[in-house]
This record gives sequence, C-alpha cells and structure tokens, in this order.
Amino acid sequence: MEALWAKGATVSAYDPAALHETQRIYGNEPRLTLVDSPTAVLDGADALVIVTEWKVFRSPDFAEVKGKLKNPVIFDGRNLYEPAIVRDAGLEYFPIGRK
Repeated sequence: MEALWAKGATVSAYDPAALHETQRIYGNEPRLTLVDSPTAVLDGADALVIVTEWKVFRSPDFAEVKGKLKNPVIFDGRNLYEPAIVRDAGLEYFPIGRK
C-alpha cells in the first residue's frame, strides 16, 4: 500500500481474515479505509485490485462491480476470473502474469 500512497492514492480494503491485523499494523492511517463487505470496497473506487483469493471474491456480480466503480477496470493479482467473461461484462481486465 505504501507505493500507492506515495503516488497520492487512498485505499479502501476488505479481507475477511486480515482486517483486524491490517488495523493493528496501520492503525488510524487516514489514507486507508477498512470496510466490512466485498461490495462496500467498490463504492467510489477508481479501480478494483485483487490481491487475495478468498472464496467470497470468486463469483462476483460483474454488473454490480461495473456499476460501482468510477472506471470499469479490474487488476487481478490472483487470476480469479476468466478474462473473456469479465470483458464481456464491460470491464477492462488485467490478469497479472497471464497473457
């Protein structure tokens, strides 16, 4: 997150297992908002970046994702989705490490 913050970004994050640990590590960091659901993280976001592969992230409603993001783009560091399905839903999709 520090690299994003260095570029002036703010981060909204959700992780079903690591929220408490993230809070412990970052405390009251004003550039970080921890939310309580996977859809809440999308509200007002410029893009979605996936860095964990919990089951809760595996079957999103791509129409809802597209509707909530300012820019319909997903950067997927875990390659959770089939690129054609995401792109057919009208989202730009960048599966990191996959052609």
